[in-house]
Amino acid sequence: MNTELLRERLKTLMNQTKKQDSFWKPTPGKHVIRIVPYKYNKENPFIELLFHYNIGPKPYLSPQTFGRPDPIVSFAEELKSTGKKEDWKLGKSLEPKLRTFVPIVVRGKEEEGVKFWGFGKTVYQELLGLISDPEYGDITDITRGHDITVEFKSAEEVGKSYPSTTIRPKPAKTKLVDGAEQLKALFDTQKNILEIYKEPTYEELEQALANWLKSGDKKDKESQSNSDDYEDDGAPTTVKSFVNAKKESNTASTSKSNLRDSVISSNVDDISDDLDKLFED
Repeated sequence: MNTELLRERLKTLMNQTKKQDSFWKPTPGKHVIRIVPYKYNKENPFIELLFHYNIGPKPYLSPQTFGRPDPIVSFAEELKSTGKKEDWKLGKSLEPKLRTFVPIVVRGKEEEGVKFWGFGKTVYQELLGLISDPEYGDITDITRGHDITVEFKSAEEVGKSYPSTTIRPKPAKTKLVDGAEQLKALFDTQKNILEIYKEPTYEELEQALANWLKSGDKKDKESQSNSDDYEDDGAPTTVKSFVNAKKESNTASTSKSNLRDSVISSNVDDISDDLDKLFED
């Protein structure tokens, strides 16, 4: 028995559990929550992060979040600049997507501590509108803030392809918690979200993109072998045509990044456009 391997597996499972415990996702029904001040930025509890959700098996935090270069974004921009509709659409799909998080406590489960609630543009706008309303103001105030009722309905319930999230503030101003000791515990145990979602290096994102392109190449070769009417010259414009055009025109400079070299050498035939949406509003 390889005990060292088992220890590593246990460590991985424990880390996954800790990460899951740090987030709250509403289930169908009504929930009451309270947005709390963010320990690592007391002026603004809303944390805007940009993610790549369609490159590989896991989301990648984009360095563009912090104004730093992102090789996937650079590649997407080059695709969009070819002037071809399919290239532009593909480049657009590779751009990072905004996900906003806010620290909360779930009423009735305060003992579980502060968790992060992640949501999309619609909920974010509603929450900002709520705070902008003079009737409510700073709903995160620890002594005179407002609890929020979150009603979540599944896609099946609302008869659409996506679920529905409705927020409604409680009219009464209330304390976050009753005692100073409870308050201290909530803030002492609050996590830094950037320690959960760590920024990958430029090189890591280069490799992730190269792996994704190669994976798409294999999938497409399998699908092409089952297609009687597939013609190489008539293939839709995707990464393949972009890469081949670059090769034929010989415009790629030797001073380009390792990403461009790896993309050109991968000889990608096509990629799957079945992009998984990991999060929904």
